[in-house]
Amino acid sequence: MAFQIHSSHPQILFKIPSFSQIPTKLLPITMSSISISTLIPEQTPKPDVYNVKFKTLEACKLGISRYPDFEYNAQGGKGSGVGKKMVGVDFNGETSVDFDVKSLYIPPLTSLTTKFLGLPLPPFLKIEIVPEIFRGIINIESGKVDLKFKAKFWFSIGSIYKAPPLLVETLLTSEESKGSLRSGNGDRLNEQGKCKLVGVATVEQIDDFLMNSFLDLPTECLAILNATIIFSED
Repeated sequence: MAFQIHSSHPQILFKIPSFSQIPTKLLPITMSSISISTLIPEQTPKPDVYNVKFKTLEACKLGISRYPDFEYNAQGGKGSGVGKKMVGVDFNGETSVDFDVKSLYIPPLTSLTTKFLGLPLPPFLKIEIVPEIFRGIINIESGKVDLKFKAKFWFSIGSIYKAPPLLVETLLTSEESKGSLRSGNGDRLNEQGKCKLVGVATVEQIDDFLMNSFLDLPTECLAILNATIIFSED
């Protein structure tokens, strides 16, 4: 195709090439020119460290030797600790938890909190619980709880008698705990953080003839504890 340009200058012919004659160059598209983050939505990673709050509830039980169980209202007990996510193929959902025993409070057994054979304890009788160890493993995914609990139980009658402490060491678990005399079954953590923990322990003799005779030491004791365990990132 050709055109003539009219002017006062000598005629010059211009030839416009057809589109088929225009050379083309294909530009490759590489993935490096596209941000991968715009294609894959970001996921917030789960934390590795948690704050853990522990509270004891009502309708608990404590038993020792072959005596009937004490009905124990432990509502008001509380504690806090730190949970650390355990890493590895064998630790799916398991978190190591360690509670601060200095601030851990478990209500004493008194006439206000405890009944025996349907009647409140005598007002002058008191059993104080002083925790020494409270730590273990909690599986956040399955709700399984295994917490080592060690405490001293101080038995007193007013100001006239105070026995040496009974040392109790057990594994409070959401599963089954079974001894030769005592046994119990727990409940795993639910979505609201509630659970039932049970533990059987052997109580050894102490340097007190009255308590050894009255409780038939050494013997077994059983704890059934309703509680809530709440994990938070704050």
